[in-house]
Amino acid sequence: MAWTKFQVLLAVVMVVTGSINTLSTKWADKMTSVGSDGVDRPFVHPFLQACGMFMGEILCLIAFRIIYACAVRRGDNSEHEITILRGNQNFNPLIFLPPALCDMTATSIMYIGLNLTYASSFQMLRGSVIVFTGMLSVAFLQRVLKWREWSGIGFIISGLAVVGLSDFVSGAHQGSHGPNDIITGDELIIIAQVITATQMVYEEKFINKHNIPALQAVGWEGIFGLSALGLLLVPFYYIKVGAPFSGNPRGVLEDPIDGLIQLRNNPWLICAFLGTVFSIAFFNFAGVSVTKELSATTRMVLDSVRTLVIWAVTLALRWQAFHYLQIVGFSLLILGMCIYNKITLIPCIRKLDSLCRSSVDNSDTDVLVTSTPASEATDTEDGDHSHA
Repeated sequence: MAWTKFQVLLAVVMVVTGSINTLSTKWADKMTSVGSDGVDRPFVHPFLQACGMFMGEILCLIAFRIIYACAVRRGDNSEHEITILRGNQNFNPLIFLPPALCDMTATSIMYIGLNLTYASSFQMLRGSVIVFTGMLSVAFLQRVLKWREWSGIGFIISGLAVVGLSDFVSGAHQGSHGPNDIITGDELIIIAQVITATQMVYEEKFINKHNIPALQAVGWEGIFGLSALGLLLVPFYYIKVGAPFSGNPRGVLEDPIDGLIQLRNNPWLICAFLGTVFSIAFFNFAGVSVTKELSATTRMVLDSVRTLVIWAVTLALRWQAFHYLQIVGFSLLILGMCIYNKITLIPCIRKLDSLCRSSVDNSDTDVLVTSTPASEATDTEDGDHSHA
């Protein structure tokens, strides 16, 4: 079955905004600006960037509230019919506090790691969350993994090892960060996935049963995450750390004042920061919609495409050097994810081929029927709606 134009748009928005999110964060890491001491220095403020990500998640809740209010105002019960609004509204928001704290911790650690390693490696290594989620689900959800899932985990672990090796080899020849910093960044990203897996297992055990609209859930986690991290910025302002975890003049874990001054002194830095904020909002919106309009499997495939886009852009911008081990590692990761999620590659290729053919046919039809009523071009948005 061919995708509708609306579904194609959602897929494109998810891949593009997801790629922009990682690339804009790394772009900010690579820029310099005059700080609070009057010295031009690199922008190293991972916790401030994590606050920006939570701001983007809060935008999802604002968008949900606006759409819900408009639907209620119409008075035709459309709030129960619109896919992204459908769900339970009677719940205690505090159930999102534990996953928000996990999200805050994992995101902050990942952004520290991203500052030390490559954007493509950052995205690839995030695939390790499948390994830890599978193991934690066995321990706390009493789930029994099949041999197929264990073999998928094996391929993913192999891919992670190859990606780490490629970073070590590449880091020996380039960049302001040496191989030790790059490997440290890779390790931090993998550690963060343990926390992310904990968050996923918690959400499956305690939150999914409430059937809460996904955008609303993302927004509440953003509120709690921003609140908690905002409070933690106070002690972080006084905790002394060494290189490479501090790039501010006071040598502390985070100096938000210095970060805001750097943002004010470099307009491009503001663009990168806002890119992180708005891209995460659109990415979450598109991701939730893809899951509901298509499937969670499609979302995983598109997320893999996002990894490929980020890798291609970083190579084009010469943010990293090409190494053949990157292809090997990426291929093993994708193969492992496909095996774990029971995705057969040939049907996916056929679906993409039919999508391209249908797009060409639709464009030809639009040219031939310019004199026919426009009502024939109306798209439907009905489909298989599964909870995110």
